[in-house]
Amino acid sequence: MLPEEQELLRLELEQAQLEEQVVTAELERETQKTDIARFQQRYYETVGQLYVELDELLAGFTRQQATANPDDTAAQAHAEAAERQSRKSAEEAGLIEAQPAPQAEITPECKKAYRKAAQMMHLDRATTAREIQRRTALMAKLNFAYESGNQQAIEKLMLEFGQDPEAIAGEDVASRIVKTIRRIAQLRRRMSEIQQELETQKQSEIYQLKTSVEEAELMGGDPLGDLAQQLLRELSEQKIRLEMSAMTN
Repeated sequence: MLPEEQELLRLELEQAQLEEQVVTAELERETQKTDIARFQQRYYETVGQLYVELDELLAGFTRQQATANPDDTAAQAHAEAAERQSRKSAEEAGLIEAQPAPQAEITPECKKAYRKAAQMMHLDRATTAREIQRRTALMAKLNFAYESGNQQAIEKLMLEFGQDPEAIAGEDVASRIVKTIRRIAQLRRRMSEIQQELETQKQSEIYQLKTSVEEAELMGGDPLGDLAQQLLRELSEQKIRLEMSAMTN
């Protein structure tokens, strides 16, 4: 084997290893994204709506206080802040309600199909602008199918993709070396981007809350259930407080 052929073999091995690492990282990112969406839905269903109701009652109470004391600047500011919080809670609840319910579970078979499809369609295998555009559209469909747990859609996309038009045999060794070096650079950049996306997800407030809740549940606790009971008590107290304030004013 000629030295340049040995170098090509080494580079192609490095490329294959990087492709596997990138696909694994992308699978982790999409799975983590789906897990967060599933937890967010569970959180809203358990305590999110209770927070909305509580914020509405608090806004109503502070509004009464501000109306009864028009010259009290602190009461006016408190009422405005409570109104803003109430609107924010309602908007967040509306966004969550508008989202489709996340898939109950991503099966191992679906994960396997996603990994295979991602390896076929990956953007870093493209060398022309037209092929990059085609793969970008297919990867977007693939990610959506995975987040929905739709294995059948993933398999259909693999059929739609067909053979890799970039994998053309017959190029000279020097050209293949240059192409492989470029792909390796693309893969390294993509790996860095995915790792940053994963870290951003892990630093989000909802991910950290999810982690805390799941750790407590592993210890036998029910933090969301306990919080729901606490909020129900606060709602009951706030309703009484609001009624008494209305009678007084």
